[in-house]
Amino acid sequence: MIIDRTIGDAVLSSAAAYPVVAVTGPRQSGKTTLVRRLFADLPYVLLEDPDQRRFATEDPRRFLSRFPDGVVLDEVQRAPELISYLQGCVDVDPRPGRFILTGSQQFGLLSGITQSLAGRVAMMTLLPFSSAELADGGFLAEHLDDLLLRGFYPPVHDRRIDPSDWYRNYVQTYIERDMRQLINVRDLSTFETFLRMCAARCSQLLNLSALASDCGITHNTARAWISVLQASYIVHTLPPYFRNFSKRLIKSPKLYFLDSGLAAWLLGIRSTSELAVHPMRGSLFETWVYSEMLKAAHDRGERPSIFFWRDRAGLEIDFLIDKGGRLRPTEAKSGETFVLEWLHPLERWKHLAGDSAGDAILIYGGADSGKRGEVECIGWRDLPSRVDVLLGS
Repeated sequence: MIIDRTIGDAVLSSAAAYPVVAVTGPRQSGKTTLVRRLFADLPYVLLEDPDQRRFATEDPRRFLSRFPDGVVLDEVQRAPELISYLQGCVDVDPRPGRFILTGSQQFGLLSGITQSLAGRVAMMTLLPFSSAELADGGFLAEHLDDLLLRGFYPPVHDRRIDPSDWYRNYVQTYIERDMRQLINVRDLSTFETFLRMCAARCSQLLNLSALASDCGITHNTARAWISVLQASYIVHTLPPYFRNFSKRLIKSPKLYFLDSGLAAWLLGIRSTSELAVHPMRGSLFETWVYSEMLKAAHDRGERPSIFFWRDRAGLEIDFLIDKGGRLRPTEAKSGETFVLEWLHPLERWKHLAGDSAGDAILIYGGADSGKRGEVECIGWRDLPSRVDVLLGS
């Protein structure tokens, strides 16, 4: 099964303008498949191959001299020394689209690019399938709980692998291996406990002290591990919006996983019947909505300005999308039956925000979409085709 990736057009446009294009994203998100299809005329080198990595590391000039017309360098963070030598190559010959890089860790890739390739590289982020991509391919789940449980990593869909089996192997094979490469994790069982505790805090305020205490690690270790999970595109922190409206605001970020299926597996959820009654179902729905917004923005080569808002009196807005000073309040509710009370926080926030408030949006687990008062309500099945509405385009 081949599902077209929406980001393809943006990647090709970047390759027509920049000598280097870097496609980053989590492992198994489809980066290799994407770049090999888009740039089939370029030679391909996987830098996780020990022989290729040794050659690239020990003699980078000779390694690159084999590709005068360009090359696809897959998992380039495994040979970070190459990046500084790429600068010389593109300065001598700045033809666009010569070097296509992929990487699954932001630490190794972005630090080198920031130092060596600024102004010469287009950065793109490929996350797992979006719901819109699955819908276009005819593979969007019929039921919301199926969607949340399976998640969006390509192998779960194109190989028809059981999600529980795949996520177990994914955690053991990729996430824990990346942790060994990036920081010194002596006790992987403690790290897996930490990962599961993060899943239990999905869509909630991130309290590093409480998280560290629950896992039996130090505050600094918890901070470092969160940073690595972010760098590996496993979790994402959403910052609060705390300008204006009130001085009594929460200023801690919220923690999200970038894939609901991975978070559900870490929570021990193995079936839709378990998910249907699980207390974290609403949090998984919210993390799905957030990841859909991120994917839609990244697929256009943009970085969305998304925040949340909460005051100490308990008023909360799940997402605020900043579009040129106009703040679009958005709520995510997993219930299938519309409840009028869902609109109250949106209405109260718009009253507080005044002229800076944009149109309010509610995404919920039901089937019907339409206006409810001044709020645009979007049923979950319509979100794939309406996600651009959330981002203001």
